[in-house]
Amino acid sequence: MGRAPFPGGAPAYRRDMPAPALPTSPGFWRSPLRGPRFTAVLGLVLLVGITALFVTGLVSYAAYNPDLSPVNDQTPDKGVLGFYLFAWPTNPHWLYRLTQGVHVTLGVTLIPVLLAKLWSVVPKLFALPPARSLAHALERISLLLLVGGGLFEFVTGVLNIQLDYVFPGSFYPLHFYGAWVFFAAFVAHAVLKTPAAVRNVRRPRDEQTNDPDDLVSPDPDDLISPSPDAPTVSRRGALWFVGGGSLLLFATTVGQGFDSLRRTALLAPHGGADPGTGPNGFQINKTAAYARIDPARTSEDAWRLVVTGRTGTVRLSRAELGQLPLHSSALPIACVEGWSTSDQWWRGVRLRDLAALVGHEDDPPDVFVESLQLHGAFRHAALRANQVADPRSLLALYVNGEALSPDHGYPARVIVPAAPGVLNTKWVARMTFGAL
Repeated sequence: MGRAPFPGGAPAYRRDMPAPALPTSPGFWRSPLRGPRFTAVLGLVLLVGITALFVTGLVSYAAYNPDLSPVNDQTPDKGVLGFYLFAWPTNPHWLYRLTQGVHVTLGVTLIPVLLAKLWSVVPKLFALPPARSLAHALERISLLLLVGGGLFEFVTGVLNIQLDYVFPGSFYPLHFYGAWVFFAAFVAHAVLKTPAAVRNVRRPRDEQTNDPDDLVSPDPDDLISPSPDAPTVSRRGALWFVGGGSLLLFATTVGQGFDSLRRTALLAPHGGADPGTGPNGFQINKTAAYARIDPARTSEDAWRLVVTGRTGTVRLSRAELGQLPLHSSALPIACVEGWSTSDQWWRGVRLRDLAALVGHEDDPPDVFVESLQLHGAFRHAALRANQVADPRSLLALYVNGEALSPDHGYPARVIVPAAPGVLNTKWVARMTFGAL
């Protein structure tokens, strides 16, 4: 069946005619790969993938307990966007390791799919007139928000996991608000386009040729070029190419969450770095030198832990902490950049026992933890009462049978099951128990 003339009366272009010079001309885009089925397959993959990204991103934000204390809240003007926040649990102890690992690895894996999807519909961004009706104008605006928001979220996310903070402002509010704008446009687009995408995917393949003259079903989005170039690869081959790119990115990213596979994570900053050997030989994000921790303040003679609560304040040296009942927990470290360690064997004083020292014997409350680190984000952190009460939550003095190294938080650090790494404060100086 013949293809209907291009809307608006634009002339059809023959393959022997030179391509127009302007991208606003329908004949400018001549790739034979563009078509409804190609775009639909990519769109349905993104429908599932981006939904999972958004959910795991919200979960990651909740893990920071941003409504517990202004110290934890990196987006203080979130308003109704924080409607879903909840007290972050401590079970299972690998929860944040899983959710954030999925969020980061899936985000990197979807990059080829996103770029291919944008490439497949790029002619629509240049189509004229820019608005044929009010409804069409609203659709174009949502499309701009969708494309711009998607690129913004993926670019800032990749820069963050690469520890490349070249964007203006803090990553947290930029990524948080950008995610809501992008996902709102994404939902609107999905509602409008998913039924057609499903129909195009279910359509028999023999109706999806590279020649518009052979197209049985109409092409309402004008994705097929009116004068396509000769094909050099099939659409199925192009989809395999995109899938191969995603598989390659997955294989070079996922290893950052597993000690045995870490060296395969070539695209992750914590993939190839050698953390050393011995009991303290596992990944870190922030060294003592980077945090400007003065060794004179962490010496046995100088350092004291200040614990404040209902009945007053106590000051404890590291030796005095060692005289208290010590307990052990096997817990990982998991960070927002997506990397994590296997379970390490920590030993120290339970947080709930420290709370009991200052009058909170039966009802461990929230705690505000302060570090010797003087500058930088998350040098202070707040933990909820359920995190303090968990018997696996420790002020750790030892790891894997040896005293903490300076880079792992000597003389003492917090370790809490399922908490983001930045809430496991290192070089602890003061702990204040009470409602926050």
